[in-house]
Amino acid sequence: MTLPEPQGFDYVGNCIRPPSEANSILIQATLGCSHNKCAFCGTYYDKRFGIKDRQTLEQDLRFAQKHCRRQDRVFVMDGDALIMPMAHWEWLLGQIREKLPWVRRVGSYANSKSIAMKSDDDLRRLRELGLGILYYGVESGHPDVLRDIKKGADPEKLITQGRRAKAAGMKVSVTVLLGVGGAERSQEHARATGQLLTAMDPDYVGALTLMLIPGTPMGDAHAAGQFKLPDAKGMLMELREMLANTDLSDGLFFANHASNYLPIKAYLPADKQKALELIDGALSGRVGLKPEWMRAL
Repeated sequence: MTLPEPQGFDYVGNCIRPPSEANSILIQATLGCSHNKCAFCGTYYDKRFGIKDRQTLEQDLRFAQKHCRRQDRVFVMDGDALIMPMAHWEWLLGQIREKLPWVRRVGSYANSKSIAMKSDDDLRRLRELGLGILYYGVESGHPDVLRDIKKGADPEKLITQGRRAKAAGMKVSVTVLLGVGGAERSQEHARATGQLLTAMDPDYVGALTLMLIPGTPMGDAHAAGQFKLPDAKGMLMELREMLANTDLSDGLFFANHASNYLPIKAYLPADKQKALELIDGALSGRVGLKPEWMRAL
């Protein structure tokens, strides 16, 4: 039987991907986020978590097979697609290898729960099948901040699961959030987060700046005067403290997201001092900052 020609990818609701996956083939294998409780995030309020059926994914892969031959990476969405059972992952990665043989790497979002649900053998198997990088939402290394933002994990669990993924041979790209501890805990959050990053030693760190979203618990707390963000100088001081306390054996520290006031890209350990001096220049007024109207999620 001849199957009908798919007319495009099957995307449901809001879909996001890391900036580094901007040119990737985006396959939405899950809907929403299985956790969906983080106090700062409203990305997946528009849908309930679910796993898409194989027929839908087969249609997406057939569309990619015909129309995405210049793209050599695949990013599997939604929020923490790693949560999918192994059988589903093995099938999907096998289909990507069969139908898109030119693809060099597959990536996915992950959280500590989804990594913990995979055994060491599972993680190694996923790596063998092509899952090469996990984008790991950590946000903070401070236990009180993690509790307040309802992250569902403590620093020890975040470190352990990140190290397990890296030991399996995957690249680990960690996201942390400037400002998520508020003005009150700014420096404590920054210091603890740098210490967590040092202990985990990921391949990449992406430091974003918290932008409050109306309708989320943190956005509503800010509107009610119960949560105060650091100002631009406070965010820079937080970034400096975080970077000063981060030692990676061989990693890349980014703070060049659209939300950030000062773009930073530093290979650690070699560029650490130069990056700290750049931040000091911004704090002293010698280096300009991105204006508020240019900042975005």
